[in-house]
Amino acid sequence: MRHFLAFLLLPLLAHAADTERPVTTPVPRYEIKRAAAAITIDGRVDEAAWKNAEAVTLQFPWDAQTGAKQKTTVRLLWDDEYLYVAYTCEDTDIVAHYAQHDDPTYKDDAVELFINPNPKQTVYFGLEMNARAVLYDYLYIFPQALLKSYELKGVKLASHLDGTLNVTSDTDRGWELEVAIPLANFSELLGGKPVVNGTEMSANLNRWDGTEPNRRLSIWSDSAMTRPNPHNPKRFGQLVFVK
Repeated sequence: MRHFLAFLLLPLLAHAADTERPVTTPVPRYEIKRAAAAITIDGRVDEAAWKNAEAVTLQFPWDAQTGAKQKTTVRLLWDDEYLYVAYTCEDTDIVAHYAQHDDPTYKDDAVELFINPNPKQTVYFGLEMNARAVLYDYLYIFPQALLKSYELKGVKLASHLDGTLNVTSDTDRGWELEVAIPLANFSELLGGKPVVNGTEMSANLNRWDGTEPNRRLSIWSDSAMTRPNPHNPKRFGQLVFVK
């Protein structure tokens, strides 16, 4: 993340006003274990290493939405080079039209990772990835500026569909997506320190399922927003890198 201070001088983007609702549940905590074996980023969550990763199931805080409540589970692992995230999504109608990097993938069937390497501040990376494994990435200086031109380096991702893409006349079963993010991307926000055993970050894991008008947001840590909105870093869950 070069010239970070210069980014702060860019014109600030308007942040849509939203209100919070009362939430009494604490933010969740996830211990990211080291991968015991190599992981191939092919969209199939079938490597032996994934069996040792805890699976978290995303929740549905916004009952007013009209989309189906389809299950999503997420697993995380790490090694000396990468943070790995795997999503498994039930889906009876897989839809993803956007095909170019930094397209608005969140309008498709998509999953997201928001990750803040230094929870003492509110600057975080956003990765929004549709069922075609197209990445929209950015840096969010919350809430002042979302820098769409920022690009994470060396990210690898792939998806596997159990069904037919963009065919609504049949019934699909679901899709999986794997992403590997080089840990070097987090270095500057960590003050140049490497990711090691005991490193703590904050994050949220989300899924946008379906397309308008029938779609639904599910989430790991309830953002406490009144409207469906995952962007609230003070409600991100805790990640701890462990051996």
